[in-house]
Amino acid sequence: MVEVIASTPLARALILLLLFALIVGGSLVVFAAANRRSLVRGELRSIGAATDLGSGESLRARRIDAWTRVANQIERMGLNLKDTKNDLLRQKLLAAGYDSPGAPRIYTLIRLVLVITLPCLFVFLSIGTGKPISFMKLYVVGSILALLGLYIPALFVRAKADRRREALVNGFPDCLDLMLICVESGLGLEAALDRVGMEMVLAHAEVAKLLTTATLRLRAGSSREDALRRMADDAGIDEIRSFSTLLIQSDKLGTSIGTTLRIYANEMRERRRMRAEEKAHRLPVLISIPLVTCMLPTMIGVLMLPAAIRVVRQLVPALSGG
Repeated sequence: MVEVIASTPLARALILLLLFALIVGGSLVVFAAANRRSLVRGELRSIGAATDLGSGESLRARRIDAWTRVANQIERMGLNLKDTKNDLLRQKLLAAGYDSPGAPRIYTLIRLVLVITLPCLFVFLSIGTGKPISFMKLYVVGSILALLGLYIPALFVRAKADRRREALVNGFPDCLDLMLICVESGLGLEAALDRVGMEMVLAHAEVAKLLTTATLRLRAGSSREDALRRMADDAGIDEIRSFSTLLIQSDKLGTSIGTTLRIYANEMRERRRMRAEEKAHRLPVLISIPLVTCMLPTMIGVLMLPAAIRVVRQLVPALSGG
């Protein structure tokens, strides 16, 4: 086997290429691991050497993703990426789950890149084919692609916001049941929020994120009213906003939180059942559209075709005197 490989130039070249790829890949893995460890050590040293703990940055705050770095670099070059309706845009991105401070700038950057890239890609593909293209076609197609690049991110954010809203609405009653069990077992509200947030990470990740964020705000020193209201604002859903208002009123008036949770959990479960029934009642109307469009012409054709063939074979010759 070794003699065959040694006598074949192609086999020798492939083996050498494979060895080179293995050596380069292993070196890159080792260098990346060493670089990562050195970066972590440097950050830990800088945090440990900081004398003012209140002004020290955390490791999470220092992790700036590539998109944020690109946006910062572009803004340093003189291009402003801030939207004229920055507050409204931030609310839309928060509703979709993008809570990063640089999310509005990244969103504007992506729209700008798509508006420029899609028409340029069409021009390059047209030039690569070698076929002449008219100015009118170039103008129309380029304008359509630019509009698509402008509106595709908005449609994506809207679709993700709808999915997040649906996940929150469907998962919140289950979390309320678990929270009720925790409260009736003797846990306080903060401990119940923390426990439910940890238990629901896999089942309902969006609800768990809301509850965990509210718990962290309570631990950071925020009042219970402020933390619950900010949780409702982050969710942007009427049911969760009503739940926060009920907890705030129960806390102020001194009523039982367990009774409040039990009653509101039953109400939310009833609303979820009614939404499911509403969707089920809409199914016949939605099914009638493809039925009329696709199946009805086929059924009419199948039923009328034998009669049409009989008319052509018997009635038409009789009328024509044949």
